[in-house]
Amino acid sequence: MEILTGNELVSGAAVYLRADGVWGEDLQASRLFGKDDVEGRDAAIAASKATGRIVGVEIEEIDQVDGVIVPRRLRERIRAAGPTAPLTLNGQAYDRQHLDQDGHVSI
Repeated sequence: MEILTGNELVSGAAVYLRADGVWGEDLQASRLFGKDDVEGRDAAIAASKATGRIVGVEIEEIDQVDGVIVPRRLRERIRAAGPTAPLTLNGQAYDRQHLDQDGHVSI
């Protein structure tokens, strides 16, 4: 199984394509693509790139363990867990923009 991941351009947030075609930060809400859905996956990649709001779109292989999506690569498991360092800007706490606060990026 595969999912699509990328980064939201404005905030830099790690995002995942959800089953409803909207990009969001919840890995567990990701749309799952089987090996027989290459056309759907590739169409979703093309549509996402065309928005200009999602960058670095990648195909990520996953396993499902007891119904939980687990990325195979350590890199993606780290990205899904969130920032590994405090978010600060000019010495002050910085809360990045979240996609659901300014509308969504649907494809």
